Amino acid sequence: MRAGTAVRISTKGRYSLEALLCMALLPPGEYASTRAIAAATGISDGYLEQLFIPLRRAGMLKGVRGPQGGYTLSRDAADITVGAVLRAVEGPLNPAVCADPCPEEARCRSRYTWTELYREINGCVDSITMADLTEAYAALDQIEYTI
Repeated sequence: MRAGTAVRISTKGRYSLEALLCMALLPPGEYASTRAIAAATGISDGYLEQLFIPLRRAGMLKGVRGPQGGYTLSRDAADITVGAVLRAVEGPLNPAVCADPCPEEARCRSRYTWTELYREINGCVDSITMADLTEAYAALDQIEYTI
């Protein structure tokens, strides 16, 4: 996101989380091809390749070429936060459409609101890790349905 735009999680953010979750669910040391991730998530492998560029730059993914190659997390899932993923592909998570820096900052009546909202949004997404998402995903399989 460029300066002056409000936070809005696009398909880039949502799909990046889905793809990383797919990789976090892999056994340690295993790699997944974009084709396999695409099949598991429903995201096109071409779009995945585009998403993986900023995620690799941010140090969340590593890739290996070749027939046994693919992608895997470059760090432990507990060390990758949802906030870091979103910022890597979306940019800053600003809740208001204020310019940075704001020319009316000293007189802005709603600044406190935007500052607090920014703090809460970032605190929330920074408190959730990919390991948390894998646990939540695994818990879905534990739910028993009875009629």
